[in-house]
Formats: sequence, C-alpha cells, structure tokens
Amino acid sequence: MTQDVPATGAFRVSRHRRALRAGLVVAVALVLTACGGVVGQPGGGAGDTTLSADLAGSLSAEDAAAAANGVNAFGFDLHTAVAEDGDNTVTSPLSASVLLAMVAAGAGGDNAEEMVDLLGLDGPRDGRYAALLADLVGTDDVTLTIANSLWAAEGYPFEDDYVSFVQATYGATLDEVDLGSQDAADAIDDWVDERTQGLIDEIAADLGLPDSQAMLVLLNTVYFAGAWTTAFDESDTRDAPFALAGGDEVGVPTMHRIDAEGETSFGDGFQMLRLPYGDDERFGMEVLLPDEDVALDDLLDDLDAEVWGNAVDGLETTTLSEIALPRFELEWDASLKEVLQSLGMVSAFSGGDFTPMSPANPFLDTVVQKTYIQVDEKGTEAAAVTGGLMAQSAGPPPFRVDRPFAFTVSDRETGAVLFLGSVHDPRG
Repeated sequence: MTQDVPATGAFRVSRHRRALRAGLVVAVALVLTACGGVVGQPGGGAGDTTLSADLAGSLSAEDAAAAANGVNAFGFDLHTAVAEDGDNTVTSPLSASVLLAMVAAGAGGDNAEEMVDLLGLDGPRDGRYAALLADLVGTDDVTLTIANSLWAAEGYPFEDDYVSFVQATYGATLDEVDLGSQDAADAIDDWVDERTQGLIDEIAADLGLPDSQAMLVLLNTVYFAGAWTTAFDESDTRDAPFALAGGDEVGVPTMHRIDAEGETSFGDGFQMLRLPYGDDERFGMEVLLPDEDVALDDLLDDLDAEVWGNAVDGLETTTLSEIALPRFELEWDASLKEVLQSLGMVSAFSGGDFTPMSPANPFLDTVVQKTYIQVDEKGTEAAAVTGGLMAQSAGPPPFRVDRPFAFTVSDRETGAVLFLGSVHDPRG
C-alpha cells in the first residue's frame, strides 16, 4: 500500500511517527522481486510500501524501453569514467541510475537540469522508471530483486510530494533513524546484507556514517541469480592460458563447451557472444572479446550504449567449435562523486537546489557503489548496492578561545579603546 500524503507542504519525520509506521514503513524497505511479484522483505509489517500498481499499469513497454535507454547511455559513460587501465571493474548501471533518479526527484533549477541531462530523464520526476522496474521483475526465469529505501534523520523536514513520488515510482520506504549513531549505521548495513543475499555486507562506513550532519541516506540494491540455459559441464573445466595486458600468459580455470550453439555478432574491434539464462532466454550475458590487435582499455574508450546496442541487434545464432569462458569472481567498489562531477553533475555536490526534496535544502555529499559477481559452470550470481548521502550545511565554524589571546574593550561610536589586554593564562 502507499501512503496518501498532501501534494504540497513538508512534514517532519518525528511529528508523523504513527503515519510513517502505517504507510511509509519503519525499518524495512520494499523489494521488487521476480519470484512472486511485488512483496516486502521478511520482517516487514502490514505497512510495507509497494510500487504503485496504478502508476506502473498506466505506462507502456515503450516507457520502460525509454527509461532503459537512459540507464544504458549513462551506464556506459559511468563505466568508462571509473574504469582504470588494467584494473577489473564491475559497475551496475541500473543501480546507479535508480539511486540518482531518486535524488533527481528532489532537485530543482540548474541542479535538476544537470541530472536530467546526465541520466537521460524526461524531467526530474520521471515516472517511466515505474514501468522499467515493474517490467524487469516481471519474470520467473531468473531471480531478480530490486530494493529502494530512504533513511531520514529524525525531525528533518521533507516535502510530502517528494516522498510520495519516490514511493509510487520506486517503491521506496522511509526509515526514521539517528544517522549520527552507530546503531543506524549497523541497521543500514544489515538492510544491504539481507537484500544482496550476503554478497555485500556493508556500505555505511563507505558513506561516512555515522554522521551527525547526514540528513538522508538513499539506497538501491540489485540482486541477480540466473542459471545458464545450457550449463557448462564441470568436468570440462580446466586451466587454460590467458594473455594479460602486459603480454604475460597465465593459466586460469576455464569452462568449455564443444560444438556449441550460440548467438554472435561483430562490432568495430570486437566480437560479441551472448550466453542466455533460463528457459525463456530473456536475460543473458554478453561477452565482448576485443580483436587480437585491440587492447581492452582502447575498446572501452570507444564503447557506448549505441555501439553495444548495435552489436546486440546484430546477434545471430551460429554453431561454434568451442566456447571457452574463464570462471571468475569479482568484487568492486568506488566513490562516484568525482566521476559524476566530471560527467556534468556538479551542482548537486556544491549547494545546488534541493528544495523540492526539503525546505531545508540539503546537498548531496557522496555517492558510493559496491558490486559483486560470480560466474561459474551453473550460471551467474551478482549484486550491487548504490548509496547516496544528503547532508545539511555544517554551519558557521566554531570560535573556541582555547589558547592565549588578546582582547580590547572599546567604544564603537568614537572607536576609542578603553582597555587592551593579552591573556596567556586565564587562571590569573
């Protein structure tokens, strides 16, 4: 169910404790899940917030595709910006896009324009995300869960229409906590751990929590588990040579299929292979293999959503003499603040307009993403969490007289100094 809130005005979390427990959910966030529709996570109460069925139902497959195009365009730009030459990198375009779209829903002015342009939104409050999320989880061919939550500082004012929009579009819930306490940081880590099936067990410290200046923490998690449509036989897995970027060759555990059917295509400087999951083959892994004379870092520099999309559109089924894919397990994390600024999202981190979110106008202090993926003979398990922390201004600096000082007693009208002193020891 969703909370009915006025279209305008602001509320303070502490003043609406009962309403929050009934409609916004305290201490649990919605999970959109591919196995059984839209449900709350274990431990949730009758007030679990869900994605608005009316909103999602009023949108079309074209709306979902348009939102996905924005996710992809931003995602490839983000990956190119964060990937370091020679380093493994695993990002989640979906998780980052949903998190930032929830932030954008509270932005105004130039701040909103920068985020809309970067994310490919049709406005700061792009309802098409409801169609995308509903469509993504509308399958039982794989396990896909997407969770969104807001963790608000006690007593901090938020605009009613911002909260209701984020609830309806993203199925987000609001949890009232003391963000300056370790208990709140632990609760946030527990929430992430549960919704990523233990693959990612913390993010609070990465966001700088506990933090008494934090006013709002926004979180998105994505968990995916898919079994290959055609599994690899574990008995065929063996060490095979793998050429590193520097020219060295190492042996890595590599899965094999012989005389295998697959979908392949060619792009500029690479070949693509798609390995599907499940019976319906809706979800799949696309492997982009650079040509032998093309370095991966060079390929990544030129790879964007259009190049990737053209290769996907060109996939055709063919029979391959062999498919050999390394078995791998990767973890990755990074602060996205500087990268997002380099991509044009500047105002959000430097005093941009967030009054549509709160009349107190917080600012976006940091954005962090952490990911995990394991690929083996059975399939793929992956998880991501993206978190953003909104903070209030620290206020004017303190003036603490805690060392030797001088003083005067003066007349402001004439400027005359009546007394002038220096104090090396206040005790006398």
